[in-house]
Amino acid sequence: MELNLEHIKEDVQNAIKELLEAAALKKGRLVVVGCSSSEISGKKIGSASSIEIAEAVLAGLLPALQEHNLFLAAQCCEHLNRALVVEAECAEKYGLEEVTVVPHLKAGGGFATTFYHQCSHPVVVERIMAHAGMDIGDTFIGMHLRRVVVPVRGSIKSIGQAHLTMARTRQPLIGGARAQYEFGILCD
Repeated sequence: MELNLEHIKEDVQNAIKELLEAAALKKGRLVVVGCSSSEISGKKIGSASSIEIAEAVLAGLLPALQEHNLFLAAQCCEHLNRALVVEAECAEKYGLEEVTVVPHLKAGGGFATTFYHQCSHPVVVERIMAHAGMDIGDTFIGMHLRRVVVPVRGSIKSIGQAHLTMARTRQPLIGGARAQYEFGILCD
C-alpha cells in the first residue's frame, strides 16, 4: 500500500486542532508527541523509520503549535529510553536537564530525528511533564504527561496505518465530596 504524505499531513493537522481545542492550553505549555513512522506505513514499530513520513507529520503539527505558542516535545524511540527533543528555550523555561545524544534514524527514530534537525536550537532531555499529548503508533507517551490524564476522543482514529490516541491533563482534584470539573474550573 502506497502512502499519501499529503493525506498524513492533513490528518495530523485535523487531529492536533481537535486536541488543542479540547485541551485549551495556555501559551508556553508543553505538548508531547510520540510518533512511529514505521507504524504509519503499516510496519512493526522501529522496523522501517522514515524521514519523509516524519516530515509530513511535522508539517501537520508545527503550524498549529506555533500559532498557539506551544512547545513541542518529540519523543525518541525506546533505544534512547524515550528521551525528548525540545527547543533549548523550552528546556530553559522548564528547568529540564539536558543529556548528550543526537537522535538518528535507527536510534531515536524518524520523527525525533527530523524534529531535531528542524529546531533552531535543539536539545535532548530525559523527561518532561507535558500538558497534553498525541501518540501515533502506540509509542507510549504516558510517562511524559502530567499526573492526571484525560483521554481526548477525536474524529481521527489513525494516521496512515498507525493507531492514534490523544490526551490532555488537568490539575488533581483534592478533598471533600467529589467535585465537578469542567474546562479547568471547579463547579458547584
